[in-house]
Amino acid sequence: MSGQKERMLAGELYRADDPEIAADARRAAELSERFNNSSVSDLVARRAVLAELLGELGEGAEVRPPLHVDYGYQISLGAGSFVNFGAVLLDVGRISIGAHAQFGPRVQLLTATHPLDAEQRRAGWESARPITLGDNVWLGGGVIVCPGVTIGDNTVVGAGAVVTRDLPADVVAVGNPAKVVREL
Repeated sequence: MSGQKERMLAGELYRADDPEIAADARRAAELSERFNNSSVSDLVARRAVLAELLGELGEGAEVRPPLHVDYGYQISLGAGSFVNFGAVLLDVGRISIGAHAQFGPRVQLLTATHPLDAEQRRAGWESARPITLGDNVWLGGGVIVCPGVTIGDNTVVGAGAVVTRDLPADVVAVGNPAKVVREL
């Protein structure tokens, strides 16, 4: 494993133009293309491609194409979870999705982040912080979850919300930035 890939997996600054990382990205792009172009009538083949793409695919989990990922292998999708059309899961950092989570269309989980220093950004440095979603989390359509966020079990996030900070279990959160509006 290259030093840059080790840095990426550790959440440290790394260069995405590293040959090993670039090869991982190409692999994910090829598998994503196969998944996104798979026949709706061949669900077994579609699931097999998804299982090859993702790090972990729980029993009964369903993803509707198109799906967009950076690497795929950093994503764990829990049993019985449902990811609707157009999900963007940027898995530079680990993405852990609990059992029976539900995503509306066009949900984005964005682990990637970049230095505030313009020179470092121009030089191609980036890093990531993991995202963790508990069991039974429901993300409405168009929700964006930012790097480093954890959302607790049973929490519901309203459509279009931008989650910039951790949310506890058993709440409803809405808005930009997402704020808790009630307990469940």
